[in-house]
Amino acid sequence: MTAAQNAFIELLRKRRSVREFLPRAIEPVKIEVLKEAVLRSPSSRNFDPWEFVFVMDREKLKTLSRLKRHGSEFLAQAALAIAVCGDESKSDVWVEDCAIASILALLAAQSLGLGGCWVQVRKRFYDDGSDSEEYVRRTLALPSNLRVLSVMGIGYPAEFPEPLAEQELKRDHIHLNDF
Repeated sequence: MTAAQNAFIELLRKRRSVREFLPRAIEPVKIEVLKEAVLRSPSSRNFDPWEFVFVMDREKLKTLSRLKRHGSEFLAQAALAIAVCGDESKSDVWVEDCAIASILALLAAQSLGLGGCWVQVRKRFYDDGSDSEEYVRRTLALPSNLRVLSVMGIGYPAEFPEPLAEQELKRDHIHLNDF
C-alpha cells in the first residue's frame, strides 16, 4: 500500500463523530480548505445542485443548535456550522449529491485536525408542528428553491472517541458476487 493510500484508510479508521468542541476559532486557511473540499465534491452529471452556508456567527450557531428536538445541541459549541443545501430543480439526486459533499467536508475536517458531526435536517422536526428544514431556511435566510439536507458542526475536538475496532466492523454486511 502506498503512503497516500495508507493515510486515507487511517483517516477513515480514526474518524468518529465529535460533539464537544474547544472554544477555539478555526484558522481562515482551514476554512478555505473546507470550502475547497465541498466544491470539489462530485455530483451526478456534474449538475452541482448543492449550495453551502458557512456559519461562524455565535448567535446563529446557538439558533441552529435548536433546529431539532434532539441531536443538534452541540452546534452551539462548534466554531463552524456548514449547512448543506440542494436545489432539487437542478437534479433529481440532489440528496445523494449533498450527502457526498457532507462526508467530504467531515473527512476534510478530520484531515485538518478538526472534529465534526452531521445533523440530519431533511425529514426531521423542530417541534411538534414545524419541520427542521423550514427552521434552517428562516435562520439562514435561504431562498425557497433550496432544500436543506444537513448541518454539520465543526471545530477543535474537546473529546476523542475511540476508533471502531477492527473486530467491530460488520463484515456480515459484505457479500461477494451475489447476496
